[in-house]
Formats: sequence, structure tokens, C-alpha cells
Amino acid sequence: MINMEALILLINNFVKLDADTTSEIKKYFREERFKKNDFVIQEGKICDKIFFIKFGAVRRFCIKDGCEVTKRIYTDNQFVTSLSSFFEQKPSFENFQTCEDSILYALSYSDEQILLQNPLFLRFHVKLLRNYLSRINEFNHSFRVMNPEKKYLFLLKSFPQIIQKAKLKHISSLIGVSQETLSRIRASII
Repeated sequence: MINMEALILLINNFVKLDADTTSEIKKYFREERFKKNDFVIQEGKICDKIFFIKFGAVRRFCIKDGCEVTKRIYTDNQFVTSLSSFFEQKPSFENFQTCEDSILYALSYSDEQILLQNPLFLRFHVKLLRNYLSRINEFNHSFRVMNPEKKYLFLLKSFPQIIQKAKLKHISSLIGVSQETLSRIRASII
């Protein structure tokens, strides 16, 4: 079994695990390694895994009018998946690509169904989803009402790993400005 301290610690923050549940989680999550720019999830394909980022960064984006539009960047100790594709087992409408060499723990859809039979994992699952959906809602609302400078400062304060790990063009796409504008914003803050 792989050492999954960060994953187990995160789950324990939601629900105190017993030894049997911890062992089950370690059995079903499998380590996967990705090189920089590898696709973790691709548009048009069914996402059959949910991932926990042990180390690295994953960018979620879609193609709009022939251009990549970054929707979110995930970093260490975060879960990532195409929610509708994974939960409904239908083709994904977005892409997930690594921003750097990354190590992820993957849980397949079928193995998740087995783990959901465990009451402690099920309780964790529900609490995590509620937390995740609340944070998505808050993030999306905040980003819609902020100007570009405030968006950058919000990322710098709340998600500094994104600023450290992602390319300038991906951050500018996430904020909704050109790379030149983002460079000016960064220069004015320093």
C-alpha cells in the first residue's frame, strides 16, 4: 500500500476514520503519475476517476471560440474531477491538464461505489460534496463581482500555489484578462 498521509489527514478533518476504513481507502486509491501537460480528463470522454492531488497542479479548461478558457486551477491536497461526467458517467464537456509533473491518487468510479458501502466513507463523501459545492458557489460568485486586480489579489491570498505553479497565460485566462494586463496588475502590486 502507498503512504497516503495527506489524503487520510484531509478525510479525518471531515470524519474520524477507523483503522478498517483507512485500510479500505488505501486499498482503492491508486497512485498515478503525470508529466507536465498530460491530460488527466479529456473533453468528450467519460471521466471514470476522481483524483486527489498529492503533488502538482491541474488546470480545468474548455474550448470557446477556438480558445482555451481556464475555469480553475487545482493544486496540492485538492480533489479534482469532472463532476457531471464522473457522477453521471457521461462525456466530459471540459479538459483537465497538468501544469507540472504531478502525482495524483485516483479512485475509479466502480471502486468509489464499493467504498460508498462503508458508512464512514459515505459520511465523508456527503460532507466533502457539501463543502466542495459551497466553495464552488462562493468562488464563482466572488470572481464574477471582482475586478481583475481584486481577482489576482484574491488568488494571491487564498490560493498562492496557483500563482506559483500555473503559467501566466492560464492565470490571465482564469482572471479574464490578457497576459499584458495581468503583467501590469502584478507590477502594480509589487
